Amino acid sequence: MQQKDALLMSSEEETAITVEQLKGSEILLNGLIAEGVETIFGYPGGAIMPIYDALYDYQDRLKHILVRHEQGATHAAQGYARTSGKVGVVFATSGPGATNLITGLADAQIDSTPMVCITGQVFAHLLGTDAFQETDVINITTPVTKWNYQVTDASEIAEVLAKAFHIAKTGRPGPVLIDITKNAQLQLTAYNGYQKCEHIRSYRPAPIIRNNYIEQAAALINEAKKPFVLFGQGVLLGNAEQEFKAFVEKTGIPAAWTILGAGAIPTDHPLNVGMLGMHGNYGPNVLTNECDVLIAIGMRFDDRVTGRLDKYAKQAKVIHLDIDPAEIDKNVKAHVPVWGDCKETLPLLTALVKEKKHEEWLEKFRTYTREEIEQCIDAEINPQSGELTMGEVINQLNQLTKGDAIIVTDVGQHQMVACRYAKFNHTRSNITSGGLGTMGFALPAAIGAKFGAPEKTVVAVIGDGGFQMTLQELGTIMQSGIDVKIMILNNQFLGMVRQWQELFHDRRYSFVDITSPDFVALAKSYYIDGQKISERAELKDALKTMLDHKGSYLLEVMVTKENNVFPMVPQGCSVSEIRLK
Repeated sequence: MQQKDALLMSSEEETAITVEQLKGSEILLNGLIAEGVETIFGYPGGAIMPIYDALYDYQDRLKHILVRHEQGATHAAQGYARTSGKVGVVFATSGPGATNLITGLADAQIDSTPMVCITGQVFAHLLGTDAFQETDVINITTPVTKWNYQVTDASEIAEVLAKAFHIAKTGRPGPVLIDITKNAQLQLTAYNGYQKCEHIRSYRPAPIIRNNYIEQAAALINEAKKPFVLFGQGVLLGNAEQEFKAFVEKTGIPAAWTILGAGAIPTDHPLNVGMLGMHGNYGPNVLTNECDVLIAIGMRFDDRVTGRLDKYAKQAKVIHLDIDPAEIDKNVKAHVPVWGDCKETLPLLTALVKEKKHEEWLEKFRTYTREEIEQCIDAEINPQSGELTMGEVINQLNQLTKGDAIIVTDVGQHQMVACRYAKFNHTRSNITSGGLGTMGFALPAAIGAKFGAPEKTVVAVIGDGGFQMTLQELGTIMQSGIDVKIMILNNQFLGMVRQWQELFHDRRYSFVDITSPDFVALAKSYYIDGQKISERAELKDALKTMLDHKGSYLLEVMVTKENNVFPMVPQGCSVSEIRLK
């Protein structure tokens, strides 16, 4: 017995000796590598310094992009996530570093973008003492994250990180924040390896699919005379582009997209009838109130899509496919709710629907399209005289890129023009701030988009106002050497606000006239080439120069000052009251 006990003790001692002891910061970095992370966007500071110290030894496995502002890190991570389909990762320090993440977290939350933010925090024993650069980041970020957690002991880090990635990317994706106290980053603890999380008790990211609802939806679709599909980003997030295409082509139903759903099927697909919403296309808006069955797939009936809810599609039976049960019946009552991931529900539905064509119904959309071209589009993209318009710039860009570029837009008139007139022939090629409408989004998001899809041409389309909100990220471009094409459409106004002031406030232009620096000279100070143009004759060659240039390039295009984006559904009106001029 004594010999056996001695052998057991020897074995236990040997096991204890072989268990690796790592600092919390090292455990974090090993976990990121295990999760397949390759790129991190961040900015160092005192409370996160141990993690950055550890990162020094991981530079061969983790690429860190030094941004110029923490908000830029969040938008870059969003752009990366949206083009790559992976989780974007951000590092920031405590206090102002953490609070500078809030806008990006809110943007990612409302646009369902998977992101994991790691913030440093003061030592655990200082929590609640108003220590230097201490903020209550957990309570501050709770409304704008899918989940957050504060780590105070290194032994928690691996499990919490695995949980964070699982939550961020499963079900309806979203941003997660982990706040790690400085002592936890420095603390040595036993490390038994990293296990990815596959299940969390009480967390059910994918609702149970109910076949009876699939059958009810199929019956409504098969009986419909004027069915209409509205599709959103849920199709892209579910990687269900092929399943969606198969459904639409079998049923022959016209389909319109939200701005975040653009690219789920190519712009020029014969069943793609255009964009929904306040500045969407004429036919999709008007005919929403004429269809008999409305099939919403991976979209949430945002107010910019519906207009007045009491006058929205009251004649239609509504079928709503969504992975998030909270979105069903939230704004528009669904006659048939289809819960679940559309990659799973769409094939089940497609199997039950009849193969049809709806030519007469489709022709109504084409009629409205012809009217929109005649009264609105043609003058915008093919002006014969006067100053350059945003529409013709985007149209010319289309012709040169053939719809193969990734277009990253900021927020404002140029955003609506780009979404309306750009061609999106590939999935994940329209990157924009949708639900939050964050000015300053485009430049850092374009940086992240290029890291997420390095083989693609990335063009950032930005207004003169939005560009000045995050122009410091030119420094990130300079230092990282990333190749991003930057096109500023400069109308010398905060254009969308000015349009509303013109149409609804008697042209009382209150603080929308914005003065800009010499953008080209500014870019050159960051060693980025560029030029400024204002003449129609210069446009094609200037765009070609931008696209052909090796490395980043800034093109400033002076466009007409008081041009409005039409069609437009005025606020407080129904989609049927859309204006062409």
